[in-house]
Amino acid sequence: MTIRSEKDLKSLEKIGKIVSIARDEMIKAVRPDITTKELDRIGEFVLSSYGAKSAPKYEYDFPGHTCISVNNQAAHGIPGLRRLKAGDVVNIDVSAALDGYFADTGATIALNVCQEKQKLCDCSQMALAKGIDKARAGSKINQIGKAIYQEAKDNGFTVIKNLAGHGIGKRLHEEPSHILNYYDKRDNRILHRGLVLAVETFLSTGAEYVIEGRDGWTLRTPDRSLVAQFEHTIIVTENEPIIVTA
Repeated sequence: MTIRSEKDLKSLEKIGKIVSIARDEMIKAVRPDITTKELDRIGEFVLSSYGAKSAPKYEYDFPGHTCISVNNQAAHGIPGLRRLKAGDVVNIDVSAALDGYFADTGATIALNVCQEKQKLCDCSQMALAKGIDKARAGSKINQIGKAIYQEAKDNGFTVIKNLAGHGIGKRLHEEPSHILNYYDKRDNRILHRGLVLAVETFLSTGAEYVIEGRDGWTLRTPDRSLVAQFEHTIIVTENEPIIVTA
């Protein structure tokens, strides 16, 4: 989607604010012994209280209102009866729609964390910030992935190469697709003013690829390496992007 009016901008900012509230309320509730289903209900309550609809449920009939991925689950974890425990690395991914506009955001937190797990989360969050900073009108899309990959490499982590950011706005997933976490010199796509993107980082302690679990949804690392994801929905400008899910 490309922002073409004040209505587009205000509507996207509105749903961006809603999903950021849901994300933050869920992150605050993460603690040992809470189930991922209980966390999902918090997200559902926030979204419904603002009149928003869960995007994965609305668009893909996902069996949950939010995606909650733990430890080596990189994405699309299904909320259920799993109880969190000390040492878990927990990712909260919230996307929703309101009045025909979509926004997507995510964050990862470690419970009673060891130094390496905290470093993974911090690095993934910093990589997102550095990737977003490269998202400027006139620049190539591949500069986003280049910045993300470099931050991961400098800190001893890898990136998941078969997960990526995406365009968003009128649908959950739009063009441009495959906003990679690494540099692809063949990708000559240019960013333009008003383009709406969901930029996300997937940093790992080992694996570079994920595989689909038996449930048909959850994506996990085959070597059980940990993954930390962070995500924001942004609007490209000639200067610093507008982060609507900050």
